[in-house]
Amino acid sequence: MRLIYLCSALLLLILLPRTCQGGNILVFPTEGSHWINMDILLQALHSRGHNLTIIRANKSWYIKDNSTYYSTYTVPVDSTLEKEFIIRVVSEIIDFERGAHPLMSFLGSTVGMLGTIVEAHEGVHEFVTTMLDDRELIRKLNDTKFDLVLTDPWWGGGAILAKYLNLPLVYNVRWLIAGEAHFGIAPSPLSYIPVTQSRCTDKMTFFQRVKNVIVHLISQTQIYLVNQIYQKICDKYLGPNNDFYQLMIDADIWLMRVDFVFDYPRPTMPNVVYMGGFQCKPAKPLPQHLEEFVQSSGEHGVIIMSLGTFVSELPADMANEIAAAFAKLPQKVIWRYKGSRPSTLANNTLLVDWMPQNDLLGHPKVKVFVAHGGTNGVQEALYHGVPVVGIPLFFDQYDNLIRLEDRGGAKILTLSTVDKDNNFLRALRQILNEPSYRMNMQRLSRLHRDQPITPMDNALFWIEFVMRHKGAAHLKPASLRMSWYSYHSVDVALFLGGAVLLMLLSTFFLIRCLCNAMCKPKVKRE
Repeated sequence: MRLIYLCSALLLLILLPRTCQGGNILVFPTEGSHWINMDILLQALHSRGHNLTIIRANKSWYIKDNSTYYSTYTVPVDSTLEKEFIIRVVSEIIDFERGAHPLMSFLGSTVGMLGTIVEAHEGVHEFVTTMLDDRELIRKLNDTKFDLVLTDPWWGGGAILAKYLNLPLVYNVRWLIAGEAHFGIAPSPLSYIPVTQSRCTDKMTFFQRVKNVIVHLISQTQIYLVNQIYQKICDKYLGPNNDFYQLMIDADIWLMRVDFVFDYPRPTMPNVVYMGGFQCKPAKPLPQHLEEFVQSSGEHGVIIMSLGTFVSELPADMANEIAAAFAKLPQKVIWRYKGSRPSTLANNTLLVDWMPQNDLLGHPKVKVFVAHGGTNGVQEALYHGVPVVGIPLFFDQYDNLIRLEDRGGAKILTLSTVDKDNNFLRALRQILNEPSYRMNMQRLSRLHRDQPITPMDNALFWIEFVMRHKGAAHLKPASLRMSWYSYHSVDVALFLGGAVLLMLLSTFFLIRCLCNAMCKPKVKRE
């Protein structure tokens, strides 16, 4: 009998799935909406038994000092990037875009944002230097024996911290400093890969390709200027032989927050893992008051509207125009809005301070999502198959929305046209009355969900893979360690061109010498 129990226990151990023992993960997050999706990933890691420690600033917007699933080290700083700074910038952008010519809008969203981007990273610079100057904090970090650093590289401090502590590095990534992350690691032909803020698709005309190249050059200028901010930290704490850009692109695994249902097909790398839509999940039941409001819409359904974390109100005339458009529709509307109540607001529109966005998008009565085009909201709409009326504000939002519009699932309005000539009402009616928009989004939803493993499980596997193997050096391409002229074989082209030129010159002089020798007049012998 004892032998039977022993054999049964052994069989049970063999059949148990292999798991990673709980590890110690050091997290260097980015603020704002970036924290929202990082937080979801951290909760999943905690549920698998991992210990999480977060480095946060004392002026953090959302990252709480006390949590049931992570511990924190708080760095006291005076002028790190603050929420009020972003709200002010967004307000200025709205005021500018409303009256801007398309050319001025393009220049404002690219060149005009340069100073704002640099100012934001200067605040991060203070945060990182204060952290590295705290010898007691560094001692505690070293004593904890972390297995890896998990960070969002929109801020550059995580890569520096990983190098300083000599730890493997994993990215939860969409943006690398001021540009799309693929451009930092993978071949990116500008002929068919649109640069963020170019507002192009992967099918570009000649002049669109010219625009794409110009935007790329502007983006590279932004990245260069921001890199100099972080290079000062590298020179001070890591030594002059550590180039920040090389540190930044040397992550072991890049957990990319897109997939090729949402993004355009493009070259990639072995250590890039796609987890687009990892934050999406089936809808949960709505709170009772929202469920009652939604059900009261009858056969017409519901429209939901949210312009993101930092747009809680709009200019009064724009808000009145949007409310008046809603009033002309038979649908019910749930609008996340904290500003003064629009004078044209009708009984069919419910203003809320907050909404369970994912749960509403998953409700069968929701017909349209009016959104600003942030990555999280766009992917939730795609996951649930809800068509979008987009009102982009800045940075990647127009480019996110154009990917849906290009696939027939969205309609885009600009800030300068949304409240003119009934454009907003016309766009809503077009999506509500034309079945192809919903059909296209439902098709994208089916493609996105048809995967052998969920995006979240894929991300968790690769994080634990790095912990098990102390990195993923075998997946890093040699291109990361090559100079630009070697990567593009400029030196080889010059060498071969020089060799061909030398052969041609040698042949030319040989032929010339032969011709001279053969054509030389014979001298008569005396």
